[in-house]
Amino acid sequence: MAFKRGRSRVHESTILCKIDGFDSRKAAAALIGHWVEWTSETGLKIRAKITRVHGVKGVVRAHLPAKGIPGKALGSPIIVVK
Repeated sequence: MAFKRGRSRVHESTILCKIDGFDSRKAAAALIGHWVEWTSETGLKIRAKITRVHGVKGVVRAHLPAKGIPGKALGSPIIVVK
């Protein structure tokens, strides 16, 4: 999980997620409309909606309703919920 980036800007409300088992654009397209969820050690749950595919290797973009996620969440595992 990482933020969507441009050359000089970081889009904090959009994250890029690589989901295990989804290695192609076509497979990842089946996840559009699902939600991804990250849970902290204290029980805080942050959800983001998968909006589109990013590239051809199965990475998806997910939009956060609230601004940003903790830096600790970047690179950590997430789960896909319906």
